[in-house]
Amino acid sequence: MSRTKKMLWNTALLTATALLMRGVGMAFQVWLTRKIGASGIGLFQLIMSVSMLAATFAISGIRFAATRLVSMELGANNESGVAAAMKRCIVYALCFGAAASVALWFGAPLISSKWIGDARTELSLRVLSCSLLPFALTAVLEGYFTAVCRVIKSASVNIIEQFIRIGVIVLALSASANHSLEASCAIIVAGGVVGEITSFFMLLILYLAERRKMKIRRRAADAVGMTRRMFGIALPLAVSAYARTALNTLQHMLVPRGFRKSGASADKALADYGTVHGMALPIIMFPSAVFTSFAELIVPELTDAQVRGEWTKINMLVRKSLTYCLLFSVAMMTLMIGLSDNLGMWIYKSAEIGKFLRILAWLMPVMYLDSVTDGIMRGLGEQVYVMGVNIADSLVSVVLVWFLLPRYGVAGYLFMVAFTEIFNFAASILRLFYVLKKPQSQVDIEFTDPKAAPYTSGSSRRVLSSIRRAFRTRLFRRP
Repeated sequence: MSRTKKMLWNTALLTATALLMRGVGMAFQVWLTRKIGASGIGLFQLIMSVSMLAATFAISGIRFAATRLVSMELGANNESGVAAAMKRCIVYALCFGAAASVALWFGAPLISSKWIGDARTELSLRVLSCSLLPFALTAVLEGYFTAVCRVIKSASVNIIEQFIRIGVIVLALSASANHSLEASCAIIVAGGVVGEITSFFMLLILYLAERRKMKIRRRAADAVGMTRRMFGIALPLAVSAYARTALNTLQHMLVPRGFRKSGASADKALADYGTVHGMALPIIMFPSAVFTSFAELIVPELTDAQVRGEWTKINMLVRKSLTYCLLFSVAMMTLMIGLSDNLGMWIYKSAEIGKFLRILAWLMPVMYLDSVTDGIMRGLGEQVYVMGVNIADSLVSVVLVWFLLPRYGVAGYLFMVAFTEIFNFAASILRLFYVLKKPQSQVDIEFTDPKAAPYTSGSSRRVLSSIRRAFRTRLFRRP
């Protein structure tokens, strides 16, 4: 089977898996909302915003680095390079995952009292710290299976992990009806920890079984160049991801406070935040599983084509990807607008949810196209620019939340979501057109010359200069 057919098959497989998992997850979210209420969902979303920051540090760009390194070695028919890449990525994940776990465990009291402003989250944060090391290692293994086009293995593990996580949470919460919000959130986080640990061990067994089939020929030159390339790919992504996730976390911390300043009570502020972010947005993003999977799998396909200099194939993939995504997203937007009230009542028995769905549905084409565009850009080695745009997006979000929410409340939050989504997509698509219009010889030089490509150098100075270029030059350059 050719790589293109494998990609299409894997896309269909991942899409089916993602739809199944999102369907189960949405049903579980409905059950959870009835169990702990909208304010409980809001409190849990605040914990998850800190979780995203901790997980970002634990991964530190290594999942994409593993996918890209393995794809490059496969494109060069170098199986020994694949083994060398995985060894270094695993060590990298061990170091960052352990550091993130220790930092969150000891920093939980300060984060809960000062950052979140709710001491009830301390227990959940400490439980969450136990998942960061296996989470980082799982990211490396999933990156490997994506690169080798064997996503059926990681997809199967993800399904099992989802059911284990939900099963643990449902059993624990159903054991008693008198759980406080603090205990309920800790139980939900603990279920995720159990699922994450299970997922890591299952993927590790599958990877070790695959490794036995590799024809490994030791080459000393691979070791030196591989480490430099790994840091060159991962560190710019890591530093950029730190900034973006920190800004996202700050944004989520400010949202309930902004609602309170607009006149809402503490419980009402948490409920409003949980309604929009924890209930309406997941429904809006549910159909995006079709192209979210594709955006992940197109990375190794574009990387392989770029290594081989197949620019006709790259342009064809980009054109078809954006066209099909646009048609699909417009169709989904039309359905969502027409069915918004019915969906709100059917899923959450809430007319208010239907109102938010009808407003947010207009953003579906922008959201879906942006995810595909980002995947294409990463596949073409533009990951630093993508992260630069995402950081700018998050910074604008924080500014808008700070100024709009105290005055306009939920309406200000919805405007912030719309403005930042349009800004992010516009910046990404303009850069993509610029990359595709560049002379192919220039692109090939940037891809292969260590002095021209920021991700092929391991020095901290070059990493920082790459990030600066993403802001100063690339972010505002016209195509």
